Amino acid sequence: MIEKDPAINVMGTDLEPCSNEPVTGFFRDGHCNTCAQDQGSHTVCALMTAEFLAFSKYVGNDLSTPKPEFGFAGLKPGDQWCLCAARFLQAHDEGCAPKVRLAATHMRALDIVPLAILEENAKTQ
Repeated sequence: MIEKDPAINVMGTDLEPCSNEPVTGFFRDGHCNTCAQDQGSHTVCALMTAEFLAFSKYVGNDLSTPKPEFGFAGLKPGDQWCLCAARFLQAHDEGCAPKVRLAATHMRALDIVPLAILEENAKTQ
């Protein structure tokens, strides 16, 4: 059985859900939970934008095209999704980072993305 890391966000409190519509997360539990087997560190809860989705497709991870064989409807602007921390950082460096929900971003994101960058891109409620 895969053991999840503690469900703590980057602010040190309980990890909030990211999205159940569409259902997201490494475990497809709606949270940006992670574990040792999550090599992509799907830990950043981000609000999709057309600009970010185009960037992600350009760099080889098409998140917007439906893949019904995997039960994936494709993402659209406004959807929330647990992104790989390195992809988020890459998008930040390229000037097209999506907004993030800090309360739903797992603390393990901090292994890759500095807190100041997450805060700079934080979605205001």
